Amino acid sequence: MPQPKTLYQKIFDLHTVRDLGDNQYQLFIGLHLIHEATSPQAFAMLREQKIGCRYPQLNFATADHVTPTDDEARPFNDRLGEDMLSQLERNVADFGITYFSPDARANGIVHVIGPEYGLTQPGMTIACGDSHTSTHGAFGALALGIGTSQIRDIIASQTIVVNKLKVRRVTIEGELNRLVSAKDVIMHIIKEMGPKAGVGYVYEFGGSAVEGMSMDERMTLCNMAVEAGARCGYVNPDETTFAYLSGREFAPKGQAWDRAVQWWRSLASDQDAVYDDSVVFQADDINTMTTWGINLGQATSIGKRIPTWTPDEATEQDEETFEGALQFMDVEPDQPLSKIKIDVAFIGSCTNGRFSDFEIVAKELKRTGKKVHAGVKALAVPGSHEVYEQMRSSGVTRILTDAGFEVRLPGCSMCLAMNPDKLVGAEVCASSSNRNFKGRQGSPTGRTLIMSPISVAASAVEGHVADPNNTFA
Repeated sequence: MPQPKTLYQKIFDLHTVRDLGDNQYQLFIGLHLIHEATSPQAFAMLREQKIGCRYPQLNFATADHVTPTDDEARPFNDRLGEDMLSQLERNVADFGITYFSPDARANGIVHVIGPEYGLTQPGMTIACGDSHTSTHGAFGALALGIGTSQIRDIIASQTIVVNKLKVRRVTIEGELNRLVSAKDVIMHIIKEMGPKAGVGYVYEFGGSAVEGMSMDERMTLCNMAVEAGARCGYVNPDETTFAYLSGREFAPKGQAWDRAVQWWRSLASDQDAVYDDSVVFQADDINTMTTWGINLGQATSIGKRIPTWTPDEATEQDEETFEGALQFMDVEPDQPLSKIKIDVAFIGSCTNGRFSDFEIVAKELKRTGKKVHAGVKALAVPGSHEVYEQMRSSGVTRILTDAGFEVRLPGCSMCLAMNPDKLVGAEVCASSSNRNFKGRQGSPTGRTLIMSPISVAASAVEGHVADPNNTFA
């Protein structure tokens, strides 16, 4: 009898080119996604060595990090961004790589358009020069963020050298409370286990709460597996996965589709697979969450107060780090989170820039008639042109605009400081992105509060950190 395996073990074994010893393996990469921010040096190294692209049909590129969201006209006002995009255009043309370009309105955040085009599929090994490549694990894929030298290696050989990881099963059982989202789930996990708990692991997410999630929600969950310290995260493929992929441009068609689905089903972790570790969370214990400090472990339920420092082995947080976070964020222990005023509200990013993220906000704004607070700048930035068009055609754009949001063109926007959308001075931003460390949103003194899209919307309405279950009661 064959030994039971997890999905991770099955995919890893299927893609291993050779065992290099000392827990190092040469792994074939079935899909390589490229963007403008981390690839220029890789292409430069290949040119210097006169090496081309080994399998151009397995490499796809887009523009996302540097693209302005208010005006896509070329050349960009930001000279560095224009230079990076020009380099990408030259490189993909010279190396024969498919390019989803802004000129064709085909671009978007790489981790949004990969699934939209049907490029992301179960059983794949996927790599991209971006840590949040873990997003694609939602489809039952092994998806790895990589560095510039590995981008070079994949273009040249379609392989990279990796270590084999341990597998932790993270089970969430039960039904989520009203307006509690996948973002709150992963933030709860990080808060309870710590942002370094996943080091050396891949996380397999499962349980009834995960099985009930849409693909958009599963992508949010896996997107932030890296923020939990894991190398990547995944969900076993099921009918929800197949329904999402059916009919998409690069998905199999006809009889090939039937064969693919049969194979995809076989990849799910065996019922008696052995895990290196397992943890269980109850959905009913999870509430709407926000960060209050400068890392993802410094988070709590929105309805609570900023904690007082106590030694915590799980989060490995020391008193100096805790006090430094309080000082930087200009908050105090035991202060109600609702006392934190915000200047900017941002809904978007590879974590929460999909149509359903904006749809839930529009639904609650329309139902309650709430408007953005006069002192808040609110941005809604879709993750792709497909999302942008869905928002426009469904009426979501009009609802958001009428409520006081500015709906922008697709891009990474305020998730990181590589385009014109940045915080100014000590502004406080309620953000649906994924990181809150100092300077992440452009200003060295700017402050970031990570939360779900609906919590961002509630905070935008109130002008301070707010629980959406109260704002949209």
